[in-house]
Amino acid sequence: MTARQLVDGSFPVPEAFAAEGFRLELLGPRHNEADHAAWTSSIEHIRSTPGFNRAWPPAAGMTLAENLADLESHADRSARRVDFAYSVIETATEDVIGCVYLKPSPTGNDEALVSSWVIATRADLDGPLTDVVGAWLREAWPFEVVHYRSAGSPETIRRSAG
Repeated sequence: MTARQLVDGSFPVPEAFAAEGFRLELLGPRHNEADHAAWTSSIEHIRSTPGFNRAWPPAAGMTLAENLADLESHADRSARRVDFAYSVIETATEDVIGCVYLKPSPTGNDEALVSSWVIATRADLDGPLTDVVGAWLREAWPFEVVHYRSAGSPETIRRSAG
């Protein structure tokens, strides 16, 4: 069974997005070590973030090889437009400090479920990340409705008419 695409082939999926203080890049194998270091440093913080649960991240962690396989899976799903994962990179340090995930909503077409996390030491960026990503989704993506779960103020974003 082939999964439904989150966006159709005519939509130019952004490879990256820059905002004040950080940028988003489609998550892939090149982020392996930095991604692994980020989430393993903040397992309990991520698990307490709205949109995540006690199953991820795994309490026992993953090896770098297991993390690489996970990132390869994210890259494959992005290439097939099934869902998208973006690494959040702090521009001042070039460190991976979080992730943003876009997935199809079970409630209908033209809707997306979005979640994001940041590392515990950068929890102050939860709100700014949610605000910037929310605006980016409204302005640059074709979704009519986005259900965004984050520690920074979970919300439902609707595209304005006109």
